[in-house]
Amino acid sequence: MDVILLERVEKLGGIGDVVTVKDGFARNFLLPRKKALRANEANKKVFEANRARIEAENAARRSDAEAEAKTFGDVTVTLIRQASNTGQLYGSVAVRDLVEILEGEGHKVTKSQVILDKPIKSIGVYEVRVALHPEVIVTVKVNVARSPEEAEMQAQGVDVMSQMFERDEAGFTEDYDPNAEPGATAEVQPEEQQA
Repeated sequence: MDVILLERVEKLGGIGDVVTVKDGFARNFLLPRKKALRANEANKKVFEANRARIEAENAARRSDAEAEAKTFGDVTVTLIRQASNTGQLYGSVAVRDLVEILEGEGHKVTKSQVILDKPIKSIGVYEVRVALHPEVIVTVKVNVARSPEEAEMQAQGVDVMSQMFERDEAGFTEDYDPNAEPGATAEVQPEEQQA
């Protein structure tokens, strides 16, 4: 289906572009959210008549988003969650968790603006994108830890899980006998013949 874009859509085009998209994407996403119009002669005339107004509204929204983006700066959000010894969370960090924390810090963010490619299911420091406007995207660091002390260590760049599971290089090693039968254990070798 051919559509006329009314705003910039990532990986698709900008305002006024006529693009071909799959029918379901147009019917279920672009048209209901008023991001596009069907590309027929009547809609092309309506778009051209209103193009200046649409671009002015987009510019106003973009300037508001840029002003909001300046308040973000280098925002780091810390979430304390319960996790197993291997670092896997009991549950996951979802979009609504991030929206609640960002709103608590005074930022105006909706669930549809937070771009979380996949749920966060283990402890660590992640970068999450927040699209304040199709052309204004900020990055928020999300620090997921089991305790405030662990969060502080992760913020300094320490990999907490590797610290926990440091290998003991001087540990026990088993003797290897190349002549042994498969499945047999290493025999205790008698002490060297004493002279």
